[in-house]
Amino acid sequence: MRVLAAAALAVLLLAGCTPDTAPTTPDDVAGQGYQSGDGSTTTWAPDERSGPLELAGTDFTGTSQDVADWRGDVVVLNTWYANCPPCRAEAADLADLSTDYADEGVRLLGINRTDDAGTAQAFERQFEVPYPSLADTDGAAIAALQGTVPVNAVPTTVVLDRSGMVAARILGLADPSTLRSIVDELLAEAPAS
Repeated sequence: MRVLAAAALAVLLLAGCTPDTAPTTPDDVAGQGYQSGDGSTTTWAPDERSGPLELAGTDFTGTSQDVADWRGDVVVLNTWYANCPPCRAEAADLADLSTDYADEGVRLLGINRTDDAGTAQAFERQFEVPYPSLADTDGAAIAALQGTVPVNAVPTTVVLDRSGMVAARILGLADPSTLRSIVDELLAEAPAS
């Protein structure tokens, strides 16, 4: 009996040594209030893209944001909320993407339907998020996305080409190298006339 108990304890201790950077799976986050995605990526060729996406709202500082003002730039949209484990896991990568591509014509915009301003701004400070996020309490931004591309998980990342057309979607935790490849390919496309 003691051997069995010691073996069970050893398994539990080893399981607790999983690094915090381990990929999050639906089993890891059961009952935490969000529908996780599988990280699947969908891309569309230029002649298959829908849009341009019309998306506007007010960010958590009270500033108006409108993706139409960013036509000519590649735009990365990311749905998130503060207590979502995969949102927290990808926050640093998205912040780095925003900083690394700031001078190359790439804009990021978060969309948060869940948190109040205090919670959202605390998350942005903690993860040093340099880009705005819409306070989407009325669901208008998510509805605009749903009308163009299905958003089946939080987080979901949607990438718009320079014309505001939906070029890619990642359901769930965005792999940083995949997202950067998508952005690089869109930056390499000839701007629409």
